[in-house]
Amino acid sequence: MMSVTERIRQSLLALHMARALETLDHTLGRLEKGEISAIEAIDDLLAEELNLREGRRIGVALRTARLMPIKTIESFDFSFQPSLDRHRITALAQLEFINRAEVLHFLGPPGTGESHLATAIGVAAVRAGRSVYRCSLAELIEALTRAEREGHLSEKIRFYTRASLLIVDEIGYLPITPGGANLFFQLVNARYEKGAMILTSNRGFAEWGEVFGEPRNWEYP
Repeated sequence: MMSVTERIRQSLLALHMARALETLDHTLGRLEKGEISAIEAIDDLLAEELNLREGRRIGVALRTARLMPIKTIESFDFSFQPSLDRHRITALAQLEFINRAEVLHFLGPPGTGESHLATAIGVAAVRAGRSVYRCSLAELIEALTRAEREGHLSEKIRFYTRASLLIVDEIGYLPITPGGANLFFQLVNARYEKGAMILTSNRGFAEWGEVFGEPRNWEYP
């Protein structure tokens, strides 16, 4: 006759609870020694399994969001940028701006960390269970231009509006054609009051008209 332990082992295997199965003997050993109670043993097994699955979910979501390599606010050198308000950045990482579908602008010369901070907030959002997508402006416009040429622009815009947070990096690194600028504006309109964005640039707002080929008010419409 199969023992209770063996039945538990078989059940964990059938439920694809690999991490709980891996730690079962250790947990039972602690239980037998009186180090934990039966309810704590169950809690430990479930916590191990949940931690493994959450780690996998986050890993897949970070790769899908194109947030690799991972950046964090903790790894950002604020001493290198003393003008930055660390408390304000930390507050942004609480993600309330996503709930309000707001736009953040991180502006600064190359090497000042705007992309690092945008990615770090994106990573925090993924860990909080939010959907995120990151791309450069050049990549975004190339994808929209190709979709327009192939006749499925609306579907591509819907793709970019699905994420709770869209990060558009490197605005100003390359010039944008008027047609490309128009496509970007269509996407901004589609996300207006529906989804948050982070825009990073090495140019000040006064120069964005030069980047996009025409003067604009660089907020949501």
